[in-house]
Amino acid sequence: MSYRPDEKDFMDYLYGEMEGQEKLRFEHYLQEHPEAQQQLRGFEQLQSMLGTVKDKEVIAPPLVIGDTQRPFWQTPYLRTLLAIAASFTLILLVGRLSGLQMRFSEGELLLSFGTARTKTEPAAPALTPQQIQQMIDASMSTNNDALQANWQQSQTALDASIRKNLVANSDKIDVLVKQAAAASQDQISQYVAGIQTENAKLVKDYFQLTANDQKKYIENLLVDFAKYLQQQRTDDLKIVQSRLNNIEQNNDQFKQETEQILSSIITNGSVPNSAATPKKVSMY
Repeated sequence: MSYRPDEKDFMDYLYGEMEGQEKLRFEHYLQEHPEAQQQLRGFEQLQSMLGTVKDKEVIAPPLVIGDTQRPFWQTPYLRTLLAIAASFTLILLVGRLSGLQMRFSEGELLLSFGTARTKTEPAAPALTPQQIQQMIDASMSTNNDALQANWQQSQTALDASIRKNLVANSDKIDVLVKQAAAASQDQISQYVAGIQTENAKLVKDYFQLTANDQKKYIENLLVDFAKYLQQQRTDDLKIVQSRLNNIEQNNDQFKQETEQILSSIITNGSVPNSAATPKKVSMY
């Protein structure tokens, strides 16, 4: 929505009552609209003219109403008429200087100052999705062209730098090639033999390290197996000891029952019912 100040905004700015962002927006509007600057100058002239008007004291003659004598200017009727006349005169003066306009519409009397306000121009329609997409595509195309140009420049500079380095180091490269070509068969053989010796040493060290690792692994495996056997032997001994204890307890019980049976036979000459059937001794 476009911004358009009214008479109140002009008066607030003129009397210093406008601050902050509102003042900045009003000043920006003045810079873009010369007619608004002309309207502001008209308000400034009106302000200066009203400032030059001085109050003048008027002494009214006394007026006698009934038996009471009072000054004419203190009568309530005259006060009302003078107030109405002064207000109307001030309105006409201000309207003359600022362009008073009167309109009667729909049973209402409308007073306005300055030039008639035109209808606010309709806001520009928003951009359609197609227009936004076209703007994005255009921006991306421009960026791609710029990136392509920069890449080509960088590639050209890199090629030039490589060629320059090759030209600068061509003599050194020729010297190295000549030295390599001038090497004798013995030097080449010595170099190859040195490489083979180093490779053999590396292979030997590798196998030695591998053998050490295998040895440590076997030793750890044997230790773990010995620990397992020891634990298994301990568990078996515990089981055997438990079973022996059970056999010993059963034997003691069987012995006691046998002694009771024999004592009963000797004493009564008969076998008790509870001891008639010998109990089976469990070995486990």
